[in-house]
Amino acid sequence: MMTTQTGAPRRARAAVTGAFAVHGLTTAAWVARIPQIKEHLGLGAGVFGIALLGAPLGVVLAVRFAGRCVARWGSRAVTLWAGTVGALAPACVAFAGNLPSLIAALLLMGAALGLMDVAMNAQGVAVERAYGRPIMSGLHGSYSVGTLGAALVGAAAAHGSVPVRVHLPVASLVLVAALWLGCRGLLGRAADEPFAASADVPGRGPAARGALLMLGVIGLCSFVGEGAMADWSAVYLREDLGTGPGAAGLGYAGCAVAMTLGRLAGDRVVARFGAVAVLRTGSAVAAGGLGLGLLARDPVAAVAGFTLFGLGVAAVAPVTFSAAGNLPGVPSAAGIARVTSLGYLGLLGGPPVIGFVAEGVGLGWALAVPVVLVAAIVPLGRAAAAARG
Repeated sequence: MMTTQTGAPRRARAAVTGAFAVHGLTTAAWVARIPQIKEHLGLGAGVFGIALLGAPLGVVLAVRFAGRCVARWGSRAVTLWAGTVGALAPACVAFAGNLPSLIAALLLMGAALGLMDVAMNAQGVAVERAYGRPIMSGLHGSYSVGTLGAALVGAAAAHGSVPVRVHLPVASLVLVAALWLGCRGLLGRAADEPFAASADVPGRGPAARGALLMLGVIGLCSFVGEGAMADWSAVYLREDLGTGPGAAGLGYAGCAVAMTLGRLAGDRVVARFGAVAVLRTGSAVAAGGLGLGLLARDPVAAVAGFTLFGLGVAAVAPVTFSAAGNLPGVPSAAGIARVTSLGYLGLLGGPPVIGFVAEGVGLGWALAVPVVLVAAIVPLGRAAAAARG
């Protein structure tokens, strides 16, 4: 495939990179202010936990319709308009006055970001085709950079006692402006489905459905681990290994930073070694690193294991979404939506399952669940070979 790096593809790459960054910024914009929001509404931990389910529930519901939305209006339009609604949602969260309004605001945020997620990945696949080489890992890296940036800004705002009803509305306005100013170069509808319209591609059949299912399972296995690192790594370090409160956060920090760096460097690795090899090798590194870190029962080894896990799975989501968007005869958005829906089920359901297992066998053994699931990606990785290009 010839590489095209001039004109529209370069502008489109910058634009879709901006869309991924805005998505990450929006996702994490309000997270650092959760304690103040909880306190303002006077909600207990259990009730507030129910409210937090609003966002992932919105995502799961929205991705079921994302493929149809992109097919009707195009990935560019859905990225911009869903992104706008998602960017305004943090302001809605800030002004929520009770539990029902908070759940509604989070449901809106999750649904809008779910639609944007599928659409911007479909746009990323279209830009990747125009570019002629892998770029999806870098796009997901910009998302990770966005989440880290928003978390830092939120922490600074909380430290400076900036009112939530000032911080989040201002953040929403900045995000909307950044989306529309930075994403004007997104490709139009004609770029969405050049392969699906090709005369030599096979129709949707058992092979395509099987590949989509395997890619979805890969996403689920990876996202269970990502959710486990976010929700349980600090608990494991603090309660099982006896680290201090500050050191307990190093496990997820190491995982997040390694994942970000791995994604930013991942495109070159995929271009050199291929998607299947990257999936298999990365998953083996993730499973081996986390497994050995847990067996050592040592805080330093555990943090190293969490870090290796983040590095190993860094390219899994980008490679999987790219493969799903390039299956012959399957519209990009439809393939990505199918894989995303399975993946988010893992992100949503994985942490509670690990908590349930931990009740019976302890958290250290329960964290072996993501080790086993990520190891399963090694034989499943061949599904990426079904993609075009």
